[in-house]
Order: sequence, then structure tokens, then C-alpha cells
Amino acid sequence: MRILFLSSEVAPYSKTGGLGDVSGTLPGVLAERGHEVVVLTPRYATVPKEGLSLRGTLWLHFPFGAQWAEIWETRAGNLRTLFVHQPAYFERAGFYAEGGVEYADNHRRFAFFSMAALSAAQMLGLCPQVVHLNEWQTCLAALALKRGYESTQLGQAKTLLTIHNLAYQGIFPSWAVEELGLPWELFSPDGFEFWGQMSFLKTGLVFADALSTVSRRYAQEIQTAEYGFGLDGILRKRSNVLRGILNGIDSKLWNPAEDTFLPARYSKEDLSGKEACSQALLKRFELSSAPKRPPIFGMVGRMVEQKGIDLVLGAIPKLVEAGARMVIVGTGEQRYEQAFRELAGRFPKQVGVFIGFDENLSHNVEAGSDFFMMPSKFEPCGLNQLYSLRYGAIPVVRAVGGLEDSVVDASGEGVVDEVSTGIKFHEFSLEAFEAALRRALGLFEKPKVLLAMRKRAMGLDFSWDCAAKEYEALYESLLEAAP
Repeated sequence: MRILFLSSEVAPYSKTGGLGDVSGTLPGVLAERGHEVVVLTPRYATVPKEGLSLRGTLWLHFPFGAQWAEIWETRAGNLRTLFVHQPAYFERAGFYAEGGVEYADNHRRFAFFSMAALSAAQMLGLCPQVVHLNEWQTCLAALALKRGYESTQLGQAKTLLTIHNLAYQGIFPSWAVEELGLPWELFSPDGFEFWGQMSFLKTGLVFADALSTVSRRYAQEIQTAEYGFGLDGILRKRSNVLRGILNGIDSKLWNPAEDTFLPARYSKEDLSGKEACSQALLKRFELSSAPKRPPIFGMVGRMVEQKGIDLVLGAIPKLVEAGARMVIVGTGEQRYEQAFRELAGRFPKQVGVFIGFDENLSHNVEAGSDFFMMPSKFEPCGLNQLYSLRYGAIPVVRAVGGLEDSVVDASGEGVVDEVSTGIKFHEFSLEAFEAALRRALGLFEKPKVLLAMRKRAMGLDFSWDCAAKEYEALYESLLEAAP
């Protein structure tokens, strides 16, 4: 199949979270499976020109003025990656925000990106059968293909919109409709109007031919008022074209048997190297390990409310009292960063904190931890629990979204069965999270049971091949559907 893949982030060129990982891996896997895949993404300041070739320049005309864009390209087999280069829009300190404040012209920037991507495809003579959109930043392309391109060959393509996190919707004041030159007749509850404002994401939900999200459970959750962020009505209305496909992971990059970031490598057949990784992690953060090696709880991710950071902060004192060690790596809201710094100062031999993102350290936390904490308020898919399973760090998670889909609970007799791979809790409360952590501490005292669970978790297959097959089936169903 011929697939055009639009994303505002594509690792390793740009990444703030899971979107970059997915967009940096899935297209390549699809290309390896024989499809012709073209990825389109902004050329941010993080993307060097080395290895890129200039394919052409185009002009776009909006009510706010004419703008040019250069299109740069790199190739790898069946995979082509095109970059939309416009320095005024994309060569900034951040991708979407700076100093915690979103750019005021994000509506212009990503309307420009969506239209430049489609114009580049037309300029280069691309004839995709499927246009795969991702997140709100690309959603105007769904409307453009239905209206502006409907009589062209590009307009014959089917569109799929993947929702990676419904919380991010691209909502702007109503005057953005005029500024972007969008049709006012679509500023209605059945169009892109959202409580008196204009929603990029809702535009995609209304005009894309099919919708997907990043886990089966999350596809159900977003159709409820609790997790729907005001869009549950339109999602229920379109439930017949909504599918949940669990994300995969790069099983070459995330492989403890070959990971060059680790001080020692290991596999489910020989876990001896994992202990060396645990000792190295304790040493890296100068955490005490006498008289015997304590259980290590790790966490890597964004320090925001969604990730259950308040629960982690509340649970740390009791974990310290129980003799555990914690290693926390991430960045996010200033109040959370400061709270973790204070806890590290209060418990210097028990709590290690690194504020920032470090790929090397992220791998070492997964390898060195006995347990990995993800008490999320909601979690569309989650990747860290998949990394944790791969590295034998038993995930302690709240049973929502992709966490529910990917982790089998060890409650009750589950610790001695042949399927459990982690520890889950349901109620979003400190009491429920602490109870799950106590179960983890109890499991640490049963080395044989813990070892069996680790091996079971490490033997699971969460590679992108599994997800790619599901996307292929979804694409095929779109092409088989009546016009």
C-alpha cells in the first residue's frame, strides 16, 4: 500500500513523548513489510541538514498572508521522510511551547504544516491510498482532503486519525476560523466548534474516515464522560469506525541482551546481569545498599498530574520506612520537580532524583529497578510499562488504558500462576497505590516467585510487528469500504 504519514514529532529528529516514538518506528516497520511509506513532519531546529536533499519550494496563501516552505528529504529503503522547513514557524526553542507557555500562533503553525504537507505530496506526485494523521496538529488535513482536495487524486485517499492522548485537543478562540480561512458553516456542534471555540482535534474526529487510538481499553474509556474530555459524544457517535491498537516498542533498541547503555547485559535465560545493573544504579545515585540489597522502585516520565505524581510523592516516605530505594527520572511541572528535589534532600541515601531527560539513564533505570511505578490517572497506552516488562522490572500500575491491556495482575494467587506479569490497582487513591506497593515488597521477599514473574514478563512480545499487522488490516478495511 501507499501510505502518507503526518506527525508533528518523529524520533530521532523530534520527540516530547510517545508520539515521537510511535512516528519514528511504525512507518519504518510498515516500510520493511513492503509498503511505500512517506512521512511528513516539521523541520525543527533539532533536525540538521546533513544527509537531507532539497526537493523544492512551495507557497501557501492564508488570510494572514502568504508563506513559503522548503521540502527536504531523506530515504531509507521503502521509507521516505520529508521535512517541512519554515524557520519562522519551526526553528524555535520548543516544539509547542517555551517556558511552559504554549506559542500563541500554534493554530497558524500547524494549519501551515498540514497544508504544506499535502501540497508537498501533490508537488512530488505522491498518490497515497491512505493518509495516516496523528494528534491535533495534523487534523486540518482531514478537512482539507474532504473539501479542498476532493476533486484531485490526493483527495481519493482514505484518512485515518490516531488519537495518542485525547487530553491534547488544539483548542483556539473562534476568531481562528477567520484567520485560517476555514468555512464558517462548519463552526457548529456537528463541525469543529467546541463550546464556542475551534477544536483542531474535533475537526479530525468529524472528517477522518476512520479513527484509532493506542490501546483497546483507551478506545472504550474515551467514549465515557470521565475520560472523554468533552468529546465522548462525538466518539460514541463514531464508535463504529474507532479501533484501539496497542503501541509496540522498538525491540532492537529496547533489548537488555544487546543494550549498549547498560553496565551488564542479560536475558530471560540468564538474569545475572540484572543484579549488576541494580548495583550500578544504586552507586550512580549514591544510595545505600547495606546490609543487604534493598528493593528498587523506578520511575521515568513526565512529572505531570496525569502520571499520578501526587500518589508517588505521597507514597515515598512509607517506601523509605519499609527499606526500599527509589530512583525518579523526568521533567515537568515546576512544583513536582521541586517536590522531588526536596524528598531527595530529605532522604539522600534512599531517594535518587534526576530532573531532565537522559536516554542512557532511562535504560539504566529500567534495567536496575525491581519494580517500575506508573500510577497514572489515565494512560492511553504507556510505553514505559512495555520497556519494564522487557527488562524484567515488574510494573506497578493503575488498571487504565494501555496499562490494563498490557499487564496481567498478580493479585491473590496470581503470583504463582503462569500468566501474571505485574501488580495492578484500580482506585485512584494513595491508599490503593500504597497497598499495591506493599504487595510488591512482599513479592521481593519471594525470590523464586519474583524470578519466575520476571522471566514471564521478559518473554512477552510487544514488538511493532504485532501492531503493524493490525494497522495493515485497518488500512485494508478502509480501502475495501465503498466510496
